[in-house]
Amino acid sequence: MYRRWRQFVILPMLIVLLFMPVNAFAAKKLIPMGAAIGIQLHLSHVFVAHDVLLASNQWMKGGAVIEKINDITVKTLADAKQAVARQGQQKWTIKSEGKEVTLDLQEQEAEHVISFLKDETDGVGTLTYIDPETKNYGALGHQIVDSTLQEAPIFHAGSIFLASIQQIRKSIPGQPGYKISSIEKHQDRLGSIDKNTVYGIFGRWEDGYQQRLPKAIEIMHEKDIKTGNAEIYTAIEGSKVETFSIEITKVENERLEFIVTDKKLIEKTGGILQGMSGSPIIQDGRFVGAVTHMFVEEPKKGAALTVAEMLKKSS
Repeated sequence: MYRRWRQFVILPMLIVLLFMPVNAFAAKKLIPMGAAIGIQLHLSHVFVAHDVLLASNQWMKGGAVIEKINDITVKTLADAKQAVARQGQQKWTIKSEGKEVTLDLQEQEAEHVISFLKDETDGVGTLTYIDPETKNYGALGHQIVDSTLQEAPIFHAGSIFLASIQQIRKSIPGQPGYKISSIEKHQDRLGSIDKNTVYGIFGRWEDGYQQRLPKAIEIMHEKDIKTGNAEIYTAIEGSKVETFSIEITKVENERLEFIVTDKKLIEKTGGILQGMSGSPIIQDGRFVGAVTHMFVEEPKKGAALTVAEMLKKSS
């Protein structure tokens, strides 16, 4: 009796799932971007950015959390600076490697340590898409991992800004290159950062982009993606988004592999660079995916996530 009831209830649910969302999702359109963005996450605590040797020959380890200074609870770098303004010996309570530790620092030493603290994580990446219906965006195609913590940081707020590429350090086999960028914080922010997931960062678009937005195009699902010619949108000079040719070589399980074939991009960058993560991939006028990784020993070779999967994981 229980088995029969369960089959009766689940089958209609499956019919709804199979027919309604798929048809609605099939014609979904997104705006492919490719603009370089600066990323700023406001962290939940104040961290030590690098190992610091104290006068007592004790180490204040990178990644340690500053909990209190002189019995003042520290939540921001401004709190820490205000507490350190007190003269004389200071008592710091920190949490390091899972243990709470109390350290006595002299006034001058405390001022020195302040320069090694941070309450933000900054980075550069590429804006992937804007959803013209929901006004949400997606970027990067992978998670932000803090270099000090070696993990995705807990944050209470975040912003993205337009970035301008100043220089390029070319990729060579065994040594990934990177974009040297400046963040245009004098402009309005482009959007909030609400989620930092393994599929990218997602948030609300705020219309701070001072250039004309491209036209929204239909997304392409995995079953329609084919090996062969395609394009990526990315910025390698200033804030200008350019189109470059690639060849998709493999499509499997919401993932793609491709080779850069564009002579200008190879000459300028050597292939794929750090900072290109999130660059949109377009094939036959439809939105295919976002660049996520490069092959270190073969910098002309890259990997990507389908935009359909990225969009699915954004909610």
